[in-house]
Amino acid sequence: MKLYRFLSADDTSEFCHKVTEALNKGWVLQGDPTYAYDHAKGVMRCGQAVVKETEGTYTPDIKLGEQ
Repeated sequence: MKLYRFLSADDTSEFCHKVTEALNKGWVLQGDPTYAYDHAKGVMRCGQAVVKETEGTYTPDIKLGEQ
């Protein structure tokens, strides 16, 4: 099955660590990163889609971050 996640966080090293952790767990970048200004918080936010091929059958109760 193919899994999809969209990672997001403020534009800090936290976001880079989140993406790095996913890559080290076998996730693969999908498309370009995105950036948007969060007016409520007054900060830039980053996002990156990642995908992963894995065994099994998809069900909505799969905890994607644990894959």
